[in-house]
Amino acid sequence: MNVRNIREHFPILNTKVYGKNLVYFDNAATSQRPDTVIEKWNWLTSEYNANIHRGVHRLAEVATDEYETTRDVVRDFLNAESREEIVFTSGTTASINLVAFSFGEAFVKEGDEIIVSEAEHHSNIVPWQMLCSRKNAVLKVLRVDDNGYFNLDELESLITDRTRIVAVTQISNVLGIVNPVGDIVRICHEHNVPVLIDGAQGVVHGGIDVRKVDCDFYAFSGHKMYAATGVGVLYGKRKWLDAMPPYMGGGEMISSVKFSGTTYADTPEKFEAGTQNFASVPTLKPAIEMLKMMEDDEIQSELNSVKEYLYKELTGNHNITLYGVPRGTFSKIPLFSFSVKGVHHEDLALILDKMGIAARSGQMCAEPVMDRFGVTGMIRISLAPYNTMEEAEYFIKSLDKAVSMLL
Repeated sequence: MNVRNIREHFPILNTKVYGKNLVYFDNAATSQRPDTVIEKWNWLTSEYNANIHRGVHRLAEVATDEYETTRDVVRDFLNAESREEIVFTSGTTASINLVAFSFGEAFVKEGDEIIVSEAEHHSNIVPWQMLCSRKNAVLKVLRVDDNGYFNLDELESLITDRTRIVAVTQISNVLGIVNPVGDIVRICHEHNVPVLIDGAQGVVHGGIDVRKVDCDFYAFSGHKMYAATGVGVLYGKRKWLDAMPPYMGGGEMISSVKFSGTTYADTPEKFEAGTQNFASVPTLKPAIEMLKMMEDDEIQSELNSVKEYLYKELTGNHNITLYGVPRGTFSKIPLFSFSVKGVHHEDLALILDKMGIAARSGQMCAEPVMDRFGVTGMIRISLAPYNTMEEAEYFIKSLDKAVSMLL
């Protein structure tokens, strides 16, 4: 198995952009979809488009089976203890909001404390701010150093007997640093504090064994791991999910509805109100199979070579400032956020686009990270195993050319 074999499964990689071969370096925003994911979605929508958990007719039975067997596949993928610990949502944002609301309703009172890190995506900041505003609780922040790393001693000092939950990213979508989530969970559990991990980037770069790490909640999106858009997962330990009230009310999350009162369904159904995304959820199955294919040693070796090449080229340019400097090869994923002296990130991204290169520019939905490093925005490239050394070399040449045009 090699990169060429993988690329054959992704039809969009044959696209031309302004007459140039597409170089897709924006995988941290959304990954591309393999043919198996596209085929799964097309098959369901063209042949078995029916609402789930309702009808007894054949279409509804097939759609329901596809949806529910996906729950089993995700359980195995995360090594969760039971399928009841897997809740389907619309994405990482929805998963975190669910916990912030439902956990907050059950366990957070006035004066209690929530801890997040400085390296978080807005989706793992704003829901907790909303909770703190609603409950008159306190939000505390774990800072990062100049290279983007947490100080775990500082984490321990932030925890008090009023700390109710710690929410941290497994891998920053800006810095690309792999955070020591196992150590974070251990420290928090020593103080009987549960931990939510934002796995939006981590799920596709190494994944997680939720029982080994022992996290209490884990959230991720399908569209960043080669599945369809509009689908996400929340893993939660059963003891927490059972104790949390529903996030939304409506069909299918109930056991009985009377005007005298409503009783809710068991976990996970009580968190899946209304019509679920029954066409997109099953695409997690072929997406997970693709992730497993990409774990091939040869493919990972090629990706690591590309990562090392880009790191060397970017850090070797005195006009470039790289944010998120790794302490070792395996402490950073193939994601590089940087700025170029005298060049606006938006201008640079626009020129690269004309060269066929899809890169991200701006704040990456992480304004506090920008504030930490004193910039208004950055440019980011993020790679997947289908990206090649040829693309990396073309990017460096194009970057040099674009910068020379702007200076």
